[in-house]
Amino acid sequence: MAKQRSDAPDLTPYTGPAGGWGSVRSLADILPREKMSAEAYRELGRQNKPDGFMCVSCAWPKPAKHHPAEFCEEGAKATAWELTTYRTTPEFFAEHTLTELRGWKDYDLEQHGRLTHPLRYDPASDKYLACSWADAFREIASELKPLDPKSVVFYSSGRTSLEASYMYGLMARMYGNQNLPDSSNMCHESTSVGLKSAIGVPVGTTRLEDFEQCDMILFFGQNVGSNAPRMLHDLRSCRKRGVEIVTFNPLRERGLERFTDPQSPFEMATRSETRISTQYHQVKAGGDLGAMMGIAKCLVDWDDAAETAGTERVLDHAFIAEHTKGFDDFLAAVRAATWDDIERESGLGRDEITESAKLYAKAKAVMAIYGMGLTQHVKGVENVRMIVNLLLMRGNIGKPGAGPTPVRGHSNVQGQRTVGITEKTELVPVDKIEAQYGFTAPREKGLDTVESCRGVIDGKVKAFVALGGNFLRAVPETAAMEEAWPRLTLSVQIATKLNRNHLFPGAVTYLLPCLGRIERDDQTSGPQAVSMEDSTSCIHGSRGKAEPASPHLLSEPAIVAGLASRLLAPNPKLDWEAWVADYSKIRDAIEATYPEPFKDFNQRLFQPGGFWKGNKATERVWLTKSGKAEFLAPTGLSATGFDDAEGRYRLMTLRSNDQFNTTIYGYYDRFRGVKNTRDVLFMNEKDIARAGLNEGQIVALESDAEDGKTRAREGLIVMPYSIPEGCLGAYYPECNVLMSVEHYAEESHVPAAKSVPVRIRA
Repeated sequence: MAKQRSDAPDLTPYTGPAGGWGSVRSLADILPREKMSAEAYRELGRQNKPDGFMCVSCAWPKPAKHHPAEFCEEGAKATAWELTTYRTTPEFFAEHTLTELRGWKDYDLEQHGRLTHPLRYDPASDKYLACSWADAFREIASELKPLDPKSVVFYSSGRTSLEASYMYGLMARMYGNQNLPDSSNMCHESTSVGLKSAIGVPVGTTRLEDFEQCDMILFFGQNVGSNAPRMLHDLRSCRKRGVEIVTFNPLRERGLERFTDPQSPFEMATRSETRISTQYHQVKAGGDLGAMMGIAKCLVDWDDAAETAGTERVLDHAFIAEHTKGFDDFLAAVRAATWDDIERESGLGRDEITESAKLYAKAKAVMAIYGMGLTQHVKGVENVRMIVNLLLMRGNIGKPGAGPTPVRGHSNVQGQRTVGITEKTELVPVDKIEAQYGFTAPREKGLDTVESCRGVIDGKVKAFVALGGNFLRAVPETAAMEEAWPRLTLSVQIATKLNRNHLFPGAVTYLLPCLGRIERDDQTSGPQAVSMEDSTSCIHGSRGKAEPASPHLLSEPAIVAGLASRLLAPNPKLDWEAWVADYSKIRDAIEATYPEPFKDFNQRLFQPGGFWKGNKATERVWLTKSGKAEFLAPTGLSATGFDDAEGRYRLMTLRSNDQFNTTIYGYYDRFRGVKNTRDVLFMNEKDIARAGLNEGQIVALESDAEDGKTRAREGLIVMPYSIPEGCLGAYYPECNVLMSVEHYAEESHVPAAKSVPVRIRA
């Protein structure tokens, strides 16, 4: 195996744009590094194409009219990561104990290659040993049957297909619980809660065609260049036709500044660039509430003046009167907010906010794009509600080119919730599945991510089954979670590659390797396809054709069925084996449970651009308790959930240009100029001087949570960066150790990773 070079850290600012030759050089490095076969290179040509496969990285849509190469730098890295020719075999585990492997870096664990055999942990040798699938299913079922179902967690990664997700949620409920946390709990649950309560749907209202009809975009807390680079094509097209893009983001992120289209021969040859943001406002971490309140205050003041002058009003009063509730309370909160408070909490000047408000006041159709920079705060739900407030003020929901546009992470994290991966009974048609499958489903709320972490730490969770993901690495309270995990009665991890979670066994532990989405999935009826839902609520078919990494792999549906058929009593209304033999039968079952969004599911599976599942808010039909779109007066102007204090900083955990979620593809965060290390602390130059530190100095971060528990991250290199005073940036997941499990978004329970209270220890 070719391991990542451990050269000395190189912190050299990068001057190039997003995309361009830098992107090409990055792929020229990683693709050969994975020693991909010729077949794997051909698969790149099928990525995000009709009858091809859905990217295993982010959830940005597959367009109906695709580019010649419909993949970005990050998507190509994800494909190379999955189609690598490196293998992690039983012979590897014969040479390494789990104790030894815990000393490896995240990159080295996954870079060793694809898992090839089902494995059982042997406590005597502290090693994984190969086992049969039959033995694995039999023992896992025998361990689960005596347990109280409420003590078992069924976690799933956002990469899991609609078919496997539907089966998994059904299995959990038939077993007796809905402890079904997933990636949404960690990132966008604030969106699901906030949008649902405000406009009656838990997802965004826009689609790709809205980029062709908007005349302004408000952009909050999302690093498009690293986390959803294919969106840059849509943003570039908007800028080419004069759309104003106003960005609020604490860090200067290159993808929101400049972009060179790698698929444009002219731009590549001339090194020309498109300026993405027409205004760029570096709001403080957690300060978006203040900035949005400032925009709202400008609009209200101008509307008052227009009323007095008898000129055209700024607010859409007809829309507000017909379609909304709660405007008077919101208006009172806007009038009560002072500019001193707005400037202090947002970190922006009144003039900056006013300039952005002027553009919004003139625009006719506005999209509000946002990411985890809004959702992962204690007041994350209020952030989302404030986005909605701004849009409602000028009628920017339910018309072309307008609406909230949350950017999801994992490729099917939104779709999983659609087909039942949720801990919330009200999100599942319980009566329908009971009649469909002849069982009594649980009604009480299940465990979400935060509650699952609590349960592992306090011992109430006895077993944990993970359909993908790297749960231990992704969640807060890293040290306490790793200490508690071995006390589990059972740990089952379904995965394609080795990760850190797999190195902390329970009393009985299985590591089960599955097919990747890009690989050929042959079942009794022939090659199978699966499906995903993208960020815009469009459903896409995905067909893998690459040779599987090992003949011993099973598909995710086959693994779920293999476990379910041994765990659950026979059911005359459900034939797990028939579902695995032909996935179209699973889709028929999904359609029967959810007939409206999945009408003619199998017939529309490979419709170019996907088929839209519909969204009532786009019709201005509000499925809220009041039957109206609802304004919400925020409780304050800061989303952090804690007060500023002398020596206390707001830490944002960040992803690099060389990673996707917990998966590290390499050690070059090109856009931020960080090479050969991830041990970096991004700081404002004034904060460095004020703290008596020096560039390049090694420091530690310590938690400043009110619980007083000791949490520290050692060995960070101080790096001056364009970041607001009082704010720090450092990499995820390495800095999760600093987060208390109790530091989460109110209502949604999303870990508040974008504003963690910390202090610096020199």
